[in-house]
Amino acid sequence: MSRDTLLLLKPGFADPAYPGQLFYCWHCALIEGVLASFLELAEGLDVERIAWPRPRQAVIDLVGEANQSLPLLVLAAGASSRHQTGTHAGRGFIADKDAILAALAERHGFPDPHP
Repeated sequence: MSRDTLLLLKPGFADPAYPGQLFYCWHCALIEGVLASFLELAEGLDVERIAWPRPRQAVIDLVGEANQSLPLLVLAAGASSRHQTGTHAGRGFIADKDAILAALAERHGFPDPHP
């Protein structure tokens, strides 16, 4: 059975443009916090944490080389969402943090962020 897959960057990555520093993606950290706050709901989707350097082969395999920016929610095969930002090989995906949060509410029962 196919499930939605949430792709996030592994925190604590180095960027050669900034020697000696470690980073996290704040969009991914926001979503990680939502997942940690609602563990039972998070069990309804697959979560993969991807290393920062490109090419990100695991991402390319799902949504193609042009769509490697994370976070990314890849919808289950055959599924669609009004929050969808693209498709690749017939599979929908959502590439915007706010749209991902909205889709987690719509598709997995997470609460909505407070306005």
